[in-house]
Amino acid sequence: MLVPLPLPLPPRKTLTPPRLLLAADPHPKSEPPPHLLGSPLRAPPCRTCSHSSATSSSSLSAVVRKVEGSHAVARQTAELLRSVVSQHRMGSSANQAAALADAVRAVGEQLIAANPIELAVGNIVRRVLHIIKEEDISATAVGIEGLSVTVDSDDEYDSEHDDRPSLSAAVLAAHARNALRAPSLQTLLEDIPVSPAISRTASSTGDSDGKSKSAGDKSSTRKLKHDVIAAIGDLIDEIDSCYEPISEQAVELIHQNEVILTLGRSRTVKEFLYAAKEKKRSFRVFVAEGAPRYQGHVLAKELVEKGVQTTVITDSAVFAMISRVNMVIVGAHAVMANGGVIAPVGMNMVALAAQRHAVPFVVVAGSHKLCPLYPHNPEVLLNELKSPSDLLDFGDFSDCMHFSTQDGSPLLNVVNPTFDYVPPKLVSLFITDTGGHSPSYMYRLIAEYYSADDLVVRRKSTA
Repeated sequence: MLVPLPLPLPPRKTLTPPRLLLAADPHPKSEPPPHLLGSPLRAPPCRTCSHSSATSSSSLSAVVRKVEGSHAVARQTAELLRSVVSQHRMGSSANQAAALADAVRAVGEQLIAANPIELAVGNIVRRVLHIIKEEDISATAVGIEGLSVTVDSDDEYDSEHDDRPSLSAAVLAAHARNALRAPSLQTLLEDIPVSPAISRTASSTGDSDGKSKSAGDKSSTRKLKHDVIAAIGDLIDEIDSCYEPISEQAVELIHQNEVILTLGRSRTVKEFLYAAKEKKRSFRVFVAEGAPRYQGHVLAKELVEKGVQTTVITDSAVFAMISRVNMVIVGAHAVMANGGVIAPVGMNMVALAAQRHAVPFVVVAGSHKLCPLYPHNPEVLLNELKSPSDLLDFGDFSDCMHFSTQDGSPLLNVVNPTFDYVPPKLVSLFITDTGGHSPSYMYRLIAEYYSADDLVVRRKSTA
């Protein structure tokens, strides 16, 4: 009798789960996927496949919107722009900083257009443009300093030619302010009159100077690119570690047996309250549930796991409970240049209740949420309407027909906004990773991170 042998089982395949931020992305985490660059830019080369792609603005918008949360969006944008800078080919043009900034501006313009409601994208793009200008100014200042050292060390030449022209302070300041000039000695001296003695000396050493200039330009170009990449890396580290310096200020703000009120769910607020609890502060938290997404329920469970006394209330009960509260601590979607706050819907109601009962209204936010624009700027999209299904369950499609007339005009309209705008007069204090600031000081703080000519991110015309 023949006994059939068992067939060997096929080898098991190990499935790699997709990344959370960019689903079904075959590319390594250190390199953003090529479709984020969008058309008409060429995508960076793929390490796992040999193709490159260019997508339309609609597909780019769909991909960008998969990344939720200002922190995740800011980090992904910074990583993408670092990849753009690292893969940018520095040509032979005299103004390398302008060419590099133009490449970043082209990608940033597409990213902002893909998700205009997420202001953190534009913030990071402007920060990178500011970094490029700062590094170019720094290289220019080093070149000027080296030039002055060389001139001062030539004692023999000083004794023979005392009437030669010197670099005036106005010329040096003009070159230092010009962020889009190449950091070469020839550019620094092109507007300065040259004495006949210098001209005679230059004619005898022209060949050697030409070779050294070419080598110096290549070296300065590589250094500019390297410094920009390193500075963007520092920016990514700043985004990752923004919660720590904010949380360190919790002990100075939250005192024993206080009652704190917050709305919805903010990681910055959560870390802030965690830090106060770790310092043995005893306090109670009222969490407004944040309808219709009810993120406050999630925050309440997270606080209870850390041993914080928590009470969940409805959004409509904020005005009834605010008299028992010592302080309101909330997060923000964006902080505008005038000190206003774009926050989850319902926040303006909380701010009005706090003002009515003289309760401090404190906003905690990282520096990547500081936006140099004002609410009235046309580039700012203050709100976004979410799906009506978050508020009403219509069931089957046939059930929706009961909510319209015979001509198709709707009888029932559903408005589901995402954000509220809180004016600066309702904000008591801002807590950022640089310290505590009043709303009237925010425009000065924001001015340290951005350049005035980068407020509107648009690629400059080559004409």
